[in-house]
Formats: sequence, C-alpha cells, structure tokens
Amino acid sequence: MGALVVKSITERETDLASREAAVERREKAARLREQVAAVREEAIRAGAKTKTELEDHVMDLRQANEQLVVATVHAHEVTEAVEQATRLKEQFLPMLAHELRNPLAPIRNAVGILRRLQTAEPLIPWIYDVITRQVDHMARLLDDLLDVSRVTSGKVVLQRRPVAVTEFVEQAIETSRPLIDGRGQQLNVSVPAQPIYVDGDAMRLAQVVSNLLNNAAKYTQKGGVIALSAQRRDDTVVLRVNDNGSGIAPAMLPRIFDLFAQSTRTLARAEGGLGIGLTVVRSMVEMHGGTVEASSAGLDQGTEFVVTLPLLHDVPSETVSPRVAEQRSPERSYRIVLIEDNIDANDTLRTLLQMMGHEVTGVYDGVTALSVVQANRPEIVLCDIGLPGMDGYAVIARLREQLPDAMPMMIALTGYGQAEDHMRALAARFDYHLVKPIDVEALLRLISAHGAGAFAAPVEGNGRGRPA
Repeated sequence: MGALVVKSITERETDLASREAAVERREKAARLREQVAAVREEAIRAGAKTKTELEDHVMDLRQANEQLVVATVHAHEVTEAVEQATRLKEQFLPMLAHELRNPLAPIRNAVGILRRLQTAEPLIPWIYDVITRQVDHMARLLDDLLDVSRVTSGKVVLQRRPVAVTEFVEQAIETSRPLIDGRGQQLNVSVPAQPIYVDGDAMRLAQVVSNLLNNAAKYTQKGGVIALSAQRRDDTVVLRVNDNGSGIAPAMLPRIFDLFAQSTRTLARAEGGLGIGLTVVRSMVEMHGGTVEASSAGLDQGTEFVVTLPLLHDVPSETVSPRVAEQRSPERSYRIVLIEDNIDANDTLRTLLQMMGHEVTGVYDGVTALSVVQANRPEIVLCDIGLPGMDGYAVIARLREQLPDAMPMMIALTGYGQAEDHMRALAARFDYHLVKPIDVEALLRLISAHGAGAFAAPVEGNGRGRPA
C-alpha cells in the first residue's frame, strides 16, 4: 500500500514537471517568436531606411553628374570663347597697327618736307623735332602692342647668330637717342674695348636695351643722367641701365615686369606708355637664356635694371657684324614709281623724294601702276601692299611677268609689320620690306646701296631698329 502511494505521488510529480517544462518551452518559444518578429520589423525598418538613403545617394550622384556635365560644357564654352577672343585679338592688333600706321606715314613725310623748306622761320626746326618725336613715340607704341601679342602667343622666332655686344648696344642707342636728347638728359656709355659676343638675335637684343633706355628716359626728369654699361663676368655678359629718376616703390618691384604694370599712375600720365615694354624685355631676355632684374632704393632714388646673358665663347673667326650701307644721300637721281592708294601718303612721299632730286611718278592703284611701270621703266618701285583692286603681291607678280629681264628694285611699303608679313614680302620677291611710317633716311640708305650694286642682302626692319 505504501509503495503504491509513493508511486502515485512520484508519477504526479513527474507529470507536473512535464507540464511545467512544456509551459516553459511554450513561453520561451513565444518569447523567441516575439524577438524574431521584433528583429524582422527592425530589419524591415532598416531596409526601408537604407533604401531611402540609397535612393538619396543615387539622386545626389545623379545631380552631381548633371552638374559635372553642365560645368564641363560651360568650361568648354569658356575655352572656346577665350580661344576665339585670342584669335580676334591676333587678327585685330595687326589690323589696328596697320590702320594707325597709315596716317603716321604722311605726317612723317610732311615733316620731312617741312625740314627741307628754305625758310628763315626759327620755329621750323623745333616743330620738326616735336612732330618727329611724337610720330616715333606712336610707332614705338604700335611696335610694343604687336610684340606683346607675339610674345604671349609664342610667335616670336629668334634669328640667332654670334652678335657682338657693341653691335646691338649701338643700335639701341641710335633708336633711343632722340627721346633722351629731347628730354635734355645725359647718357653715359661704358662698353669693353675687347669684343664680347653672345648667341642671339641682334635686332631683339637691341630692342631689349632700347626699351630699357626708353624706360629710363621716361621716368627720369629732364636734365637727368642715364648710364648704360656692359661687361664680362665669368661665363656671362652683364648689361646695366641705371638712372637717377623717380625710382620704384618697394611694393611695385615684384610686379614691375608684369603686363600693363607701371611704376606710377597719375591723371597727368606724364610718363606715357602702355606698361608693356618691360614685359617684352623679360620675355626676350628669357628667350635668350638670360635673366633681368630691377632694383631701386625707393621713390625718387633712381632705378637699375641688370640683364645677364650667356657668354658665347667659341666665336667663328669669320664673324663680321652686318652693317647697313652708310647713311648718305644717293649719288645720283633715280627714276622711281610710287604706288600708294593713300593720297596724302603718296603726295607727301613723292614730293619729299622729288625735293631730294629724284624723278618720281605717283600712282594710286595697282592696275594703273602696271602700265606706268611698263612705260616709264623705273629703276625703283615703292609699292604699298594693301592696294584696292590689285594688292601689292599681285602687282609684283604681274610686273615680273611683264619685265622678266629688266625688273626694277622692288621695295614694299606697308603698315603690316609682323614677321610673317616680312617673310611673305620676301617670298613674293620684294627686295625690301619697310614698315610705315618709314624712316626716309633708311630709304636713302637702300637707294644708296642699290646704286652701289649692293642690294643682295635685304634690310630687315622698319628703319627704327625694330624687327619687321
């Protein structure tokens, strides 16, 4: 009996434990289901959030791509606009120079006539000097405009050869002398007696020194002193141009060679200029492998420019500095046909040459010129390039067909003064290419050289010591 009771109790306890275990398992399973549901809901919410964020990122990326495309298109349009502006500038500046040089030509011719008039009027020499200086100044401004355009576009090509320093220094002094003398300034020059050479373009190096001299003259008071020196230092040639003029403020020194920079700017604009001459100087010096530096103790303390160029050690023994024929009047009268459509330029140059003793026939268009040259058989033809109907290149081509064995000396007179214009004139078989306003003395040298039978080596330039 007792055993049965114990067994019954044991079975009830076991059954109770089983039921409790089952309840616990069910509760645990319920909790797990709740946790799974919560995790699932969290996953769904996270997925939705991630999807939203992903969609936002995709939208941002799409917008960024669209902005990049717009920016690229805009940059391309800006680049095209800049290139177009550069092309227009390169086309406009030569045309501007041509149009401004044309009226300068009759002014220079007229003042040449004025100088030769037999008159006792004491003001005539002064008037001649004033007009000549201003015409030369305008011509230099035009040259600087074209030079800075060539430099910035990389179109300057140096004609290198062994050059004696004295050669380009003398050319520079000749170019700058009228400005210096006109301001009553003293120029002291010191160059070594023993020749020293550089490998360079004589005309461009003369331009460098001339620009520095002109700059010194402009910023030095009347009666001031300018010094130019050259010396050998180790493997270099050192050129110095200094003055006792207005000096340069310390803040301006780092920018003095920048385009359009000027030491001072006032409403009076007494110094003149465009602020591009020193930019050209730096570019030309660097193209020759040299350096240029400016120094000044401050305003009213003067300025010094130092140009350093590589010394040329091995100079060919046959090196001779080319010289233009001596400046002298022609030994005899020449028959000349002048072809120029600008009536004032034609009439003034014709009158000036006639006053010098030459027989000159003026023609105003290319077509008429063909028959006039055929009839007159001149020894020299001065021909403008930009003629109406038939330009100067067509004129010379037709003349060479008409006169294959009796071609006169052909000199192109033009307002187009870039290097390619010079080369085109020579390619068309002009003997010389002179840029308006021409220096009549340079023209006289050409005529003298022609008379001496020495016109095989064309003179490059415009008679002012500047490259054509």
